[in-house]
Amino acid sequence: MLRISGVHTFYGNIEALRGIDIEVNEGEIVTLIGANGAGKSTLLMTVCGNPRATHGTVTFEGRDITRAPTHDIIRLGIAQSPEGRRIFPHMTVMENLQMGAVTADPAHFDEDLERAFSLFPILADRRSQRGGTLSGGEQQMLAIARALMSRPRLLLLDEPSLGLAPMVVKKIFEIINEINEQRGITVFLVEQNAYHALRLAHRAYVMVTGKITLTGSGADLLADPEVRAAYLEGGHG
Repeated sequence: MLRISGVHTFYGNIEALRGIDIEVNEGEIVTLIGANGAGKSTLLMTVCGNPRATHGTVTFEGRDITRAPTHDIIRLGIAQSPEGRRIFPHMTVMENLQMGAVTADPAHFDEDLERAFSLFPILADRRSQRGGTLSGGEQQMLAIARALMSRPRLLLLDEPSLGLAPMVVKKIFEIINEINEQRGITVFLVEQNAYHALRLAHRAYVMVTGKITLTGSGADLLADPEVRAAYLEGGHG
């Protein structure tokens, strides 16, 4: 479904991604783990066209989207829930969800809204509340729900557990699994919480300073001594 081939991305003279090769197959949950600053978020933003890859290609369902405008990429069926949530704090929950649905067929809005509220019942209760007044966990739920309102086939999730309490993190990962298993949405997950992410993933990659250094099934990387030492036992990658 998604193929990233030989991608290099720069911020000015700084090379953030150095020849990235990743594949995400339809129906999978694929996880990318790595230390803070490794380039994980840059990769997801590169998929969405901002920043753009300087070298290499990004293809989605066989179509080259490396130079496509971001709004066209979203219309093809890719949605991102970004790091830091980035909801619209002065808009209500309902208005945030309406913004997520801008590129979708309006005929499906009521159906998609009901699906979002079935995944996140607390958002139904908060529908008239401003996004900025929600708790951190509720804001993360809103960010994911807003992305789902565009009816994506591929969902990009950037650090969904960041800054959340352990019980909320557990709930978020349960919902990600449900989105994949019951709704058939392919998920590309960037996450520093390696334990939860690898337990969830069908396949996984490890990124270190802009390069992929390891790949394998989620279970294999969870058991890998190098991964355990760097990401699961107090190491820093």
